[in-house]
Order: sequence, then C-alpha cells, then structure tokens
Amino acid sequence: MLRKLAILAMAYAALVTQAAAQGGAPFRILVGVQAGASTDTIARLLADKLRVSLNETVIVENKTGAAQRIAMAELLKSPADGRTIFLGSNSVYSILPHIYGDQVGYDPFKDATPISRVVAFQVGIGAGNQLNIGNIKEFTAWAKANPGTVSFASPGAGTSSHFTGVMLSKALGIPMTHVPYRGTAPAMADLIGGHIPLLFTAYSDLPEPARAGKLKILATAGPKRSPATPDTPTLKEQGVDIAFDSAFDMHARAGTPPEAIKRLNEAIVAAINDPEVNAKLVTLGVQPVGGTPEELLKAQQAEYKLWEGPVRDSGYKGD
Repeated sequence: MLRKLAILAMAYAALVTQAAAQGGAPFRILVGVQAGASTDTIARLLADKLRVSLNETVIVENKTGAAQRIAMAELLKSPADGRTIFLGSNSVYSILPHIYGDQVGYDPFKDATPISRVVAFQVGIGAGNQLNIGNIKEFTAWAKANPGTVSFASPGAGTSSHFTGVMLSKALGIPMTHVPYRGTAPAMADLIGGHIPLLFTAYSDLPEPARAGKLKILATAGPKRSPATPDTPTLKEQGVDIAFDSAFDMHARAGTPPEAIKRLNEAIVAAINDPEVNAKLVTLGVQPVGGTPEELLKAQQAEYKLWEGPVRDSGYKGD
C-alpha cells in the first residue's frame, strides 16, 4: 500500500512539475535577423498584441545567420506544440531550397506548417552617399567607370535581397560581388560608413536613413512604387525587367496540432488587423496581409515554382 502511494505521489509530482514547466515556458517568436531590422520590428509589434490575446509571456528570439536557416533549424528542434513559431521571409521556402538542394537542411513543405502571411514587402536598393548617384542609370554609368570594383551587401546569402542583386547584375551586364551579412543592421552600418557601395534589403529598412540623409534609394524591385516613398521609381520603370513582391510569413513546426494552428492564426490575424499595429506596419513600408494557413500554403507553392527558373538560370550555387 505504501509502495503504491509512493508511486502515485511520484507520478503526481511529475505531472505538477511538467505542468509548471510548460506554464512557465515563454511563448517564442523566432526571427533570423538582428534586433532592429524590419523583421524583428514586426515580430515585436505582434508580440505585444499576442501577450494579451494569448495570455502568454511572449518573447522574440534573434537567431541570426545563414540566410535565416539558423532560425529555421531552431524551429525544427523545438517541440511541435505551437509555443515556438518562426517569422521569416518567404525566401526560406521559395528560394533557398532551389539554391542548396538537399543541403538546405529542411523540406519547405513537410517540415514547417503555415500559420499566416504577415506582410508583403519589396526589396529596395540603397546607395552610399560616397557614390553621389540617385537612380539606376547613374549607377550603371558609375559601375562601368569603375569595372571590377562593384560590390553589394545583403542581409544574407540566398535571400530575396541577395538574389535581386544577382538578377540586376545579369540584367545590366555588370559583374557585381556579393557581400553577405548577418542581417541588415551591420550591412547598413557599413553602407553608411562608406565601406560598401550598395545594399539590397527589405525596402522598409531604407526610408528612415534616407530621410536622414545617410543614403540614397535607387529603386524598389516591386511591381509598383512603395506607398512609403511614392517618389522612388521601380526597377521596371527604370528599364530593368525585374518586378516581384516578397513577404514575411509565420510558420510553426510540422506536426503542431490543428487546434494550436487555428488559435495562432486567429491571434496573429487579429494582431495584424489591429488599427494601431496596421498603421505602424504601413509606416514601416510594408503591406499588412493576414489570411488563412491554406492561403499561405497556396502562395508558398506558387512562389516556389516562380523562383525555380531564375535560380537555375542564374547559375548561383550558394556561397
């Protein structure tokens, strides 16, 4: 009898400990860039709302490097319980698998479960003030006058920002050396400091330093001008046949229960549609989206097909 009571007591203690641990563990939003970059800022805007709607302690964790693959790896080793989610650019699912093949470290359709598209954004091109240029025509003239010295920074190898640089290099017939960084912040510092001539990054990272006179915005790579800076023309308007939108999406680990995905989707979409958050997102230069997991999966499948040809035709095999 005593032995039975002891076993029951031990089992109860284990359950209490497990429940306490689960209840005390924070809800995590993983991002693959440094604090202060646009993805990080968006994650923190959402976290503020999710703390209330989910009644959870919500933290943002920056797992930087390898074009967000480190953040993805962190998601894949986390429990599939919906308490760890990943906010990343759609290049993680649409571009990187074509570049790295089996070496990418995950299957874009089997290892992560879509929750919601968060925002759409455009890739922008910023130039350091030392170049004294303000558009693509002037950049082309400068690059041809300085052959062999043209380089550009991006937040990471294999991102849509990096790949826009690859496509522009090919479109203009100007060799350009890619310099990958661990996120936008250090790349921006080197651009402003005059150590790198160009930066390709999420467009939302550029208007504020441009308004402060720290850089010049040459173009956006989107199909239409950004509402944040309507005076800045697109690449297409400047004679370069490149036009696409990128996005930041929210995923959980594959195997997360459907009820957890539903709860997360409702909370995240509500946060995106909150008037205060919505206005701040627009100010950042991104377009709030939201939507269902099914809609995100459909978009993800289309974008995967969209990038297959351009990646293959570029000959890029990864840094």
